[in-house]
Amino acid sequence: MQNVKTFFESVKLELSKVTWPTRKETVATTGVVIMIVFMVSIYLGLCDVVLSKLMRLVLG
Repeated sequence: MQNVKTFFESVKLELSKVTWPTRKETVATTGVVIMIVFMVSIYLGLCDVVLSKLMRLVLG
């Protein structure tokens, strides 16, 4: 039981050392991630369409 208590005390200590991002940083980073996901999904969708058409041409 002492080990569990020591573990959680260590966790609390480490979490107090964390530098958490501000709301502005979080919103900006989230926006970047959403844009990258959007661009990659468009790219993969276009690749899928092109490869599907090529396969139809090859396989007739």
